Amino acid sequence: MIEDVLTAWVLACNASDIPENGGACVKVEDEQIAIFNFKRRNEWYATQNLCPHKQQMVLSRGMIGSTGENCEPKVACPFHKNTFSLETGQCLTNDEYQIKVYPVKVENGKVYISLE
Repeated sequence: MIEDVLTAWVLACNASDIPENGGACVKVEDEQIAIFNFKRRNEWYATQNLCPHKQQMVLSRGMIGSTGENCEPKVACPFHKNTFSLETGQCLTNDEYQIKVYPVKVENGKVYISLE
């Protein structure tokens, strides 16, 4: 796949380290990354762990779900309930905020992300 050749993938963790239908935080290089195993959808997502609202490293502990007609995957900050798209990073409850999202893939029981 051309995308894999051009993308610099970094090993983040074992897939078994991330709970089904939940998330966990890993440190990749100097960044805290929230990785989500959305088992119900058979999809994986990675975002920054920092909630931009109050500058707290908490998004990996947020509740994941879907919203809207297109069932967009989202994560809700566990403290302030702002919700963010896991696909685009756009805040779905407050236009002021956005989070970084990262490409993620799982191969042979390992989770890889790209920080590019």
